[in-house]
Amino acid sequence: MGTIQNTAIRNLAIIAHVDHGKTTLIDALFSTAGLGKDEDRLMDSMDLERERGITIAAKNCSIEWKGIKLNLLDTPGHADFGGEVERALMMVDGVLLLVDAAEGPLPQTRFVLEKALKQGLSIIVCINKIDRGDARPKEILDMVYDLFIDLDADEDQLDFPVLYTIGRDGKAGTDPEKELGTLDILLDSIIEHIPAPTFDDEEPFQLLVSNIGYSDYVGRLAVGRIAHGEIKSKDPLARIGRDGNPRPFKVNSLQVYSGPATVDTDQANAGEIIILSGAEEIEIGDTVTLRENPSALPRIEVEEPTVAMRFMGNNSPLSGKDGKYIHPQKIEERLKKEILYNVSLKLERDPSGESFLVHGRGVLQLAILVETMRREGFELALSRPEPLFKTDGEKTLEPIEHLVIDVDSEFTGAITQTLGTRKGILKNMVDNGAGRTRLEFSVPSRALIGYRSKFLTDTRGTGLMSSYLEGYEEYKGDIPGRVSGSLVADRPGSAVPYALFNLEPRGKLLITPGEEVYEGMVIGEHSRENDLDVNPTKTKKLTNVRAAGKDDAVVLSPVRPMTLEQALEFISEDELVEVTPKNIRLRKKVLASNQRPKKKSKQL
Repeated sequence: MGTIQNTAIRNLAIIAHVDHGKTTLIDALFSTAGLGKDEDRLMDSMDLERERGITIAAKNCSIEWKGIKLNLLDTPGHADFGGEVERALMMVDGVLLLVDAAEGPLPQTRFVLEKALKQGLSIIVCINKIDRGDARPKEILDMVYDLFIDLDADEDQLDFPVLYTIGRDGKAGTDPEKELGTLDILLDSIIEHIPAPTFDDEEPFQLLVSNIGYSDYVGRLAVGRIAHGEIKSKDPLARIGRDGNPRPFKVNSLQVYSGPATVDTDQANAGEIIILSGAEEIEIGDTVTLRENPSALPRIEVEEPTVAMRFMGNNSPLSGKDGKYIHPQKIEERLKKEILYNVSLKLERDPSGESFLVHGRGVLQLAILVETMRREGFELALSRPEPLFKTDGEKTLEPIEHLVIDVDSEFTGAITQTLGTRKGILKNMVDNGAGRTRLEFSVPSRALIGYRSKFLTDTRGTGLMSSYLEGYEEYKGDIPGRVSGSLVADRPGSAVPYALFNLEPRGKLLITPGEEVYEGMVIGEHSRENDLDVNPTKTKKLTNVRAAGKDDAVVLSPVRPMTLEQALEFISEDELVEVTPKNIRLRKKVLASNQRPKKKSKQL
């Protein structure tokens, strides 16, 4: 018969820039479809997702609406997790593009939309949060059209349906000037405009593994969409890996999505998104097919990493006090497990076997991996993130980011000046009204490492900054890094208030009284460019002389603990971040002061 459709199913992904309301909208869709929920942001199941308020991993769910099953994929909104979005799009026939009614299309909006257009997916546009006081839905829609045109969308793709929504309240409509109704209109639009999955009924069963999960009961899980054919729970199957050789694959369980959960089934047809258990060695990109005449589907290919960071076991004097795993072998096992789940990460082992270079999309992606590992009991030492260069003949190429900044207009001069010294080129500047300006720069990726804290200072915490990979260009030359040195402890012990009080004029402290320190530990930022060896354990000498006011308690300036991302961006090339389940410390790579290079070093 040839190509036919499975009209009982619709597969679509919800894509948007971070914090534009994807997960909240899915909560509202659950309620509209009659699926009760006990908590908000139901799809953000990871602790880190709930703490940070962002989606990190793409996740599946389903809704029944008017007799049709809607398989929905909630995708991350941050460019660092673009690999999650790319493999999620392999399972769908259309996307719901969510755009904030005030902020408009931002870098990740462009990134995910470009991927969707290249795959020829059908698109529904939702202008969300139109109840915001600064909402400008008509202007934002014009910006969306401009973005489609800029991405070379064809006429059919430009003819997309538009809805206006308030995801938090579960409201939607076709006119922002009129009162909105329920989300019924959005669900109806999905059924009408997102095509049903097509397949060739003459082809045997094939499934491309697009995600990997794990269950304490049945072990490793393979998630993917059936490209052709049908599957039964007892079928004899084979998996085709990267080498192209088929290997037997016995299905222990066959499941489909029902709401945010999964349920067992005996059979599934083409177009359905299913979960298989049974192959402990299966990887993302593998094809599951019948043992008779097995044939592979094209593997998933994602964009290359742009940043690398070195992982080592914690070998400081305080090693092993907080965590359970510090041996390089345990770290390597954990990192190998991670790259099986995350196709956008790559692992490179140092010949010594003591350290591992992890390649990723950005500092946030690598920081999330570290944060996950420390909660599992790992103790790590981490180097400063560095960009990954390419070579073209004799030329060195470096990754270039398209940076979009939204700030109060009074800060544009400071932003432009700072990024200018970091080899940034201003591409566009638009006054958004209400005293806000949007700046667009082309800037080397390495220039953004360590820039976020400077950006927040320059904008007094009111600026918004996001970026995506624009491409590779010839090396732009040296970029000034951190100009300040470090205050480095010269002996072990506990920090004393008297000593810290006397060190405050030397710079900004990073520790508080009572904290354990060791030789080579960075305890503060020096106010000058050189490193300074100091004694934070020094106590006040006792004498028989007493004078009024001399014994008053010292008052120290408050210290705000560094987050992991701030620590990674702060350290210099000769420093490491020590991460344990309970602490984040900064240290020199070489702890002994008499073995470190004496670069303008002084002793206090």
